[in-house]
Amino acid sequence: MSCNNLELMICAASEMLDDGAVVVVGTGAPCAAAMLAQKTTAPNLTLMFEAGGVGPQLPQMPISVGDSRTFHRGLMATSMSDIMETCQRGVVDYTFLGGAQIDQYGNLNSTIIGDSWERPKVRLPGSGGANDLGSLCWRIIVLTQHDPRRFVEQVDFITTPGYLDGPGARERAGLPPGTGPWRVITDLAILGYDEETCRMEVISLHPGVTMADVQAKTSFELLAREPVGTTTPPSDLHLQILREQVDPHRYIIGRAAS
Repeated sequence: MSCNNLELMICAASEMLDDGAVVVVGTGAPCAAAMLAQKTTAPNLTLMFEAGGVGPQLPQMPISVGDSRTFHRGLMATSMSDIMETCQRGVVDYTFLGGAQIDQYGNLNSTIIGDSWERPKVRLPGSGGANDLGSLCWRIIVLTQHDPRRFVEQVDFITTPGYLDGPGARERAGLPPGTGPWRVITDLAILGYDEETCRMEVISLHPGVTMADVQAKTSFELLAREPVGTTTPPSDLHLQILREQVDPHRYIIGRAAS
């Protein structure tokens, strides 16, 4: 069964979520990935939403983090402050984040584009809870299109800290040791971070994609984890569940990343 780029990204993300883990998700593709994981490989996955929903069994795709569906058959209906406090206690295994820019150390920018705070080229929505989540959760997963304007040498503004300027920088900034960027899933590849340098590296290429293709859409030099693998395409069963149960109205997967 063939799939579009976004379906491949969602399925790849879902298989990264361990059964029994805790994940903070937003709306869109991250929520679809978490819902798919619950219905397939991680039935005991606990979802948390920034507005306070904890452990729901989602009947349909929510349209916001405060949608009433994010509380459906949940463990708790609480508040944003409780969600962030749970992150502070080190309970949250994964969080999905995004931004307009990401650099080689996984720093994310969702605040401004340009070098002037007062007169930016573009003013973006800002952090929301992204800084808290990126600072305190164990593993950050980013789903994004692969574009040289997104994958930049240095972000124009650090909204959410990755590895900042390299090894040890998070710890020097007072962030919990062992937390930080973990995976970046794009329409071209799955990327991680080199343990010694904390720089972004290619782990696997999607079918039909070459390293040259990925590097051409990245504005900094990428490392490669040898041997670079090939991303496993989604199974027919996963695609069927994604299309028929997770997103039957094609709110998310109808917009292929291209």
